[in-house]
Amino acid sequence: MDRVRRILFNVLTEPQQGGQSFITSIKIVVLPIAKVFTLCFLGFLMASKYVNILPANGRKLLNGLVFSLLLPCLIFSQLGQAITYEKLLEWWFIPVNIVLATIFGSIIGLIVATIVRPPYPYFKFTIIQIGIGNIGNVPLVLIAALCRDTSNPFGESEICARDGNAYISFGQWVGAIILYTYVFQMLSPPPEGSFDVEDANLPIKVPNKEKLPSHPSGSSAEQVPLLATNVAPADSSSSNKEKVKEFFKFLYETLKLKQLIQPPIIASILAIIIGCVPVLKRLVFTSDAPLYFFTDSCLILGDAMIPCILLALGGNLVDGPGPGSSKIGFKTTVAIVFARLCLVPPTGLGIVMLADKLGFLPADDKMFRFVLLLQYTMPTSILAGAVANLRGCGKEAASVLFWVHIFAVISMAGWIILYLNILF
Repeated sequence: MDRVRRILFNVLTEPQQGGQSFITSIKIVVLPIAKVFTLCFLGFLMASKYVNILPANGRKLLNGLVFSLLLPCLIFSQLGQAITYEKLLEWWFIPVNIVLATIFGSIIGLIVATIVRPPYPYFKFTIIQIGIGNIGNVPLVLIAALCRDTSNPFGESEICARDGNAYISFGQWVGAIILYTYVFQMLSPPPEGSFDVEDANLPIKVPNKEKLPSHPSGSSAEQVPLLATNVAPADSSSSNKEKVKEFFKFLYETLKLKQLIQPPIIASILAIIIGCVPVLKRLVFTSDAPLYFFTDSCLILGDAMIPCILLALGGNLVDGPGPGSSKIGFKTTVAIVFARLCLVPPTGLGIVMLADKLGFLPADDKMFRFVLLLQYTMPTSILAGAVANLRGCGKEAASVLFWVHIFAVISMAGWIILYLNILF
C-alpha cells in the first residue's frame, strides 16, 4: 500500500515528459479559470436583486461599451504591435483553422441533431449551437488570466499576452463573415414564419403579385385602372446608373455588409494594414513613435475590456436559462452542451496535430498552437446568440448559452491541462 502511495505521489509531483508535474499543470490551468469565475460571480452579485447595480439596461450599455470601444482598442493595440508582413504570411492557418472548426463542428452538429431529433423547428439551430464556438471574447480572457501568472509555461507575461491576443484578434474578421453569412442563413425562420409553435398558424404574408387581380371576380372595380398610362422610355444612361445602383444595393443586402463592418473588424483591418507597412508601423506602434500616445491610450482602454466583459457575462447569468429551455427540451440541451464541449475539441486536436506534422504551423511557437486548439474548445459563441436574437430564436439561444458556459468552466480546465501536457 505504501508503494502504491509513493508511485502516485511521484506521478503527481515529479516532472513528466513535458517538463511539468501534473499538479503544476492543474495549478497553471485552474488559477486563471478561478480568476474568471471570481469576476463572473462579482458580476452576478452586482446584477442580483440584493445589490442591483448592474440591471438589464446597465448590462446592455456595458456590453455596447465593450463591443464598440474596449474590444477594438485591445485588438488594434495588441495585433498592430505584433504583426508584420512576414508574420502575416506565417499566420495564414489561423483563418483557415476557424473555417475548419466551423465545418467540422457543423458536421458533428448534424450527426448529433440527426440522432437526437430536436423539436421542430430547431434542427438547424442545434447544428449552429454545436458548430460555432467563441473565438474572441472568452479566449482573450483566458489568455490574459493565464499570462498574468509568472509561472505560465509560455514565458514572459508581456510577450505571452501580446502574442496570444494578436493570434486571437487576427481571426476575428473570419468569424464575423461566418456569423453574418452562414449562421444568419442557417437560423432563418421556418416556412411558417416564426419559431414559436403557437404562432405557426399565423397567416403568411402574400406576395404582391398574388394580390393583383387576375380575374374580374377576384377584385373590385376600383383596383383596375380606367386609363392606361404610357410611360416614356427612360434615358439609357440613367437606366444603366439605376441598374448599377440596384446591383450594389443587392450586393450590400446579400452580403450583410452593415453587420460585417463592425468596430472589432475595422480595428483588425487597420491593425493589419498599419502593422504590415514598416513606415506606418514606425509612426504608430513603436515606443518612440510620434503617434504612440494613441496606441498607449488604446492599451489602457483595452486593459479594461477583460473585467468589463466578465462582469457583464456574470450579470447575464442572473436571469437563469429563461423560458427557452422548455422549447428546445432537456434532451436537446444536454446534447448541445455535450457535443460542443466534449466532441468538438478532440476533432480540433486531431486537425492541429495533423497541420503541425505537415509543416503548416510556425516552428517552435507553442502559443500559436495553443490558440488554434482553444478555437475548438470554447463554448458556443455569444455573437451567434445575438444573430439568433435577430432571427427570432433569441430566448432559446440564451438558454443554451447559459448552460454551455456553466459547464465550460469544467471542460475547459480539463482540455487545457491536456493541451499543456502535449505542448510542453
